[in-house]
This record gives sequence, C-alpha cells and structure tokens, in this order.
Amino acid sequence: MIEHSERSGGCLCGAIRYRLMSEPYDAGYCHCRMCQLTTGAPAVVFATVPRADFLLENGELTCRRSSNIGERWFCGECGTPIAMVVDYAPDEIDFTVVTLDDSIDLPPAFHIWRESRVGWFDTIDALPRHERARPETAARMESRHPAHAD
Repeated sequence: MIEHSERSGGCLCGAIRYRLMSEPYDAGYCHCRMCQLTTGAPAVVFATVPRADFLLENGELTCRRSSNIGERWFCGECGTPIAMVVDYAPDEIDFTVVTLDDSIDLPPAFHIWRESRVGWFDTIDALPRHERARPETAARMESRHPAHAD
C-alpha cells in the first residue's frame, strides 16, 4: 500500500483540483521578476514534489513556456498560478504553496533571486537569502543551461 499526503489544493474558481501523493520539500520564497509578473505579487512561495506525485484530480492546466528553462502551469479559467516545471529537474514540480487548501505547516525555508526583489517588500525572518539561485540549484542549472547558472 502506498502512503500519501492528505494535501490537496486548487485554483480560485475551483476548476483545478490537485492532490500531492508525497510530502513537499524545498519550500521557499522566489523574488524573481518572472514570479512577480506571473503572480502580481512581490514574491511567491513554492515547494517541490516529484512530478509523478502531483495528481491533477479535476480540470486541465494551461501551460506556458515562461523562459528558456521552464514552463508555468495555471488555471485557464481564472488564471491562478499553480506550478512550474523546469528543464533541469524534469522529474520534479514546483507548486505554489498558497494554492494548498491548508498551507499553515509548510513555511518557506529560504529566499532566492533577491536581486530582483521589490524595494518596499521584505519579510521579517532569518532565513537564508540568496541574490540569485541557491548554490545547489545553480549547479543543476549549469549542467542543463550553461548560460543561466547564476
């Protein structure tokens, strides 16, 4: 028997519903410009699960290639950003934590791409802060996209 998470989530209008079949990891804030423009917010909190453990239960996600390293998945009805899949980690999916029905026990553990942060927004925490990607992520990016490792 496969044990799985009881975590589920969806979009604003209810057209999209998903379930996570394993516990998320690597929850963190992203301050990059693409996340800002995609969400309309100064930062987005995401977490990761194996792609096979992200089960779409209702609806159909719209996908858009947002850069030369990945694509974003969102609700085509209401526009809620749901997830991102990056080329350097094709077996993983980064989903937006706030789309979970209950995200209280999945707090972010780091900040990335702070070089793009909005000057009037900051969080009061002592989490590790990276001006660009975390070193371990930069190494993975470098192996797939040498021009985007920073």
